[in-house]
Amino acid sequence: MPEIIANGIRHAYRLLGGDGNAPPVVLIAGMGGAASFWQPQLDAFAARRRVLVYDQRGTGGSAREPVRDIEQLADDLLALLDGLGIARADLVGHSTGGAIAQVIAARHPERVRAAVLYASVHRADAYRRRVWGLRKAILQGLGPEIYAQTTSLFFYPPEYVAGHDQALAAVERRAAEGEIPSPQIMASRIDAILRFDIAAELPGVRAPTLVCCAEDDMLTPAYFSREIAAAIPGARLEVWPRGGHAYSRSHPREFDGLVLDFLGGQG
Repeated sequence: MPEIIANGIRHAYRLLGGDGNAPPVVLIAGMGGAASFWQPQLDAFAARRRVLVYDQRGTGGSAREPVRDIEQLADDLLALLDGLGIARADLVGHSTGGAIAQVIAARHPERVRAAVLYASVHRADAYRRRVWGLRKAILQGLGPEIYAQTTSLFFYPPEYVAGHDQALAAVERRAAEGEIPSPQIMASRIDAILRFDIAAELPGVRAPTLVCCAEDDMLTPAYFSREIAAAIPGARLEVWPRGGHAYSRSHPREFDGLVLDFLGGQG
């Protein structure tokens, strides 16, 4: 992937697709932070829009730097957009990526035409601290390979895991061999999302917003999405009955259709 210095560090990114009649769509990955999360979406999105994907601070091909807070990750993305000459964009954020999108939509409204907050959170609570405390302990105690294997169990419904065992094993190997940051950097990312709380600022978001999640999401339960949608004026809420935390990967056609149609309606 090409590289650019943004907010003082090296970021790896890809800019693809060719429709210049609308702002680009930025696909923002979750806790793993790597652009590869969005691989199932790239063909469909790039066929209709210009698309930006990137590896966040500490992940993939970007600089292996710890994360101070979610606001720093938002500053990274704004600097990346500046470096690429993108004044305004549609933001599609998964999980932690949705938290990044919330910061930009709330504090830099001129940079956001529309937002999709997918399986995301706006605050932490006792459930999230339990889940991420456990995942952090797995990574630090058992290492990246076991962490990657448990990620599949957290991300997908049981029937999806049963039906895609070999494909998931390949994804887990790639993650363990390089995409997952060191335990120290990943711990900084986990700590950042557990400190994050933007609930009081959501009523000020003015960009058209789609909030979506699956009812069976173990990592970001649907009550977070319902709270986010209720707080943002005019937000649309879509809750799928099943699909887990990574609905865009377990049901890519349905996800792509919903998000692209929503963004296409914001011209």
